[in-house]
Amino acid sequence: MTDRQDVVMRLRDETERAASTGGAGTGDGAARRPKRDREATRRRILDAARDLFGEHGYDGVTVRMIAARSEANMALVNRYFGSKAALFGEVLAGESLLREVIAGEPAGLPRRLAEHFVRQTDRPGGTPMSRMLDRSAGQPEVKEILLHHLEDVIVEPLVAQLDGPDARARALLASTIIMGGGPVRRLLGLNDLRAADPAELTDRLTAMFTAALAPHTPAR
Repeated sequence: MTDRQDVVMRLRDETERAASTGGAGTGDGAARRPKRDREATRRRILDAARDLFGEHGYDGVTVRMIAARSEANMALVNRYFGSKAALFGEVLAGESLLREVIAGEPAGLPRRLAEHFVRQTDRPGGTPMSRMLDRSAGQPEVKEILLHHLEDVIVEPLVAQLDGPDARARALLASTIIMGGGPVRRLLGLNDLRAADPAELTDRLTAMFTAALAPHTPAR
């Protein structure tokens, strides 16, 4: 970070702090401006953290790097989020699309999951979420955050959609299909899947998710 950047960030921090205590003016307009400033700064920090975690993984990113990318003071990053691990967790919570994919009619759930999987596969660089997960899995500091994310965003919403026995086991089985794309993507790449017919790939995945989520029927 250059001296000029550091000065700019300190001035921005001091301006925001003064505004939040009334130093920027009086009246309703002045009260609204600090809130908008805080929200904009917070959004910049989240965006910068998402990009950096995706580029370097959790362990390769420092709070100083996030502050520099977001043009915010390091003290602001710590004030708004408390720690790098807490910031990582908030980025995860805000980025996942799976809650929306899982929500809806239970009968259409396998198809929605299949279509989501194919959409993610079709992105050559992956999504910020997939890059974050790929490059941060295995870091002890965020293990609990990742476990909570898996439970909160995938497993529990899937369980809520299922009737019959062993709902959690079935949800976990479907989760292995969803999350298993990470190691394949990292080690083998997804060019062969991208070359496949999307409709056929979606049909195959729909059958896989249907089998994973359905109650077990003993063979006669």
